[in-house]
Amino acid sequence: MPNQNLEERARPRSVLVREQLTQRIDSGALAAGSRLPSEPALATELGVSRATLREALRALESEGLVRRMWGAGTFVADGRRVTNSLDANFGVTDAIRAAGMQAGIEQARHSMEPATDSEAARLELQPGSDVLVVERVRTADGKPVVLSRDILPGRLIAKQPELADEMLKRSIYEVLERDLGVVIHHGVASFRPVRADVTVARRLGVPRGELLLAIWQVDYSDDGVPVLSSYEYHLADAFEFTVLPRGPGRRLS
Repeated sequence: MPNQNLEERARPRSVLVREQLTQRIDSGALAAGSRLPSEPALATELGVSRATLREALRALESEGLVRRMWGAGTFVADGRRVTNSLDANFGVTDAIRAAGMQAGIEQARHSMEPATDSEAARLELQPGSDVLVVERVRTADGKPVVLSRDILPGRLIAKQPELADEMLKRSIYEVLERDLGVVIHHGVASFRPVRADVTVARRLGVPRGELLLAIWQVDYSDDGVPVLSSYEYHLADAFEFTVLPRGPGRRLS
């Protein structure tokens, strides 16, 4: 027993915490789909710092045992699987559902359009190339919370044009992965507060000038190819966003 205690003390605390949480998941004490306690509460329960807990959670996420959702918390995955990092990439549909609300879509439409110069640059296309534009208002328990405009290279659905309709009803990330075999590896996003103009205000059902969080994001496949350019307007009080830079000394830019 003394030798075992010495061995445990020599191992990083984050490794021990990861093993404790893994055991709880494997035993069913933490059920699939359940939400973990908040970081402060879980760190206190386990007797470790929040930094140590976060390191353990990052390891569990890389193993596919947990999913960390912006503004929603950390959830036990439905099964063991290797997942791509979601630190800079997330789906609105998943975030709403993870928060325990009913995700919905309204005012949905799609069209095939020539790419503008800026859209072509973001997707590394020639200006004027065909792009699929998907516009939707996302709802949480029936309340509009996000206006999104998603732009994809037209070539992605050239052989399956019916998938454009699916993107009006389902998560685009889900359609990309399950139907097209395109796995998002990472996303690069820019954030800034904006005031709703007439068009955005009308579609979200808010007064003109309402404070919104605007997000511009480009998502890349695992071979580094840009496959999705998104413009989103979020109601400022509907989501809580957390961005976690990886590695010591990293910061957001």
